[in-house]
Amino acid sequence: MTTQEKIIKNKLRVLELAQHLGNVSRACKVMGYSRDSFYRFKELYDQ
Repeated sequence: MTTQEKIIKNKLRVLELAQHLGNVSRACKVMGYSRDSFYRFKELYDQ
């Protein structure tokens, strides 16, 4: 697995965790991302 693939997989994990927890702030804190980053990932994922 390339570094790029690992990064993408990690971004997908934060999206899945937020859905599972029902709390974006908590998921971001656990995964080490800002909420701004989360919403950028989500916007790209939804396209």
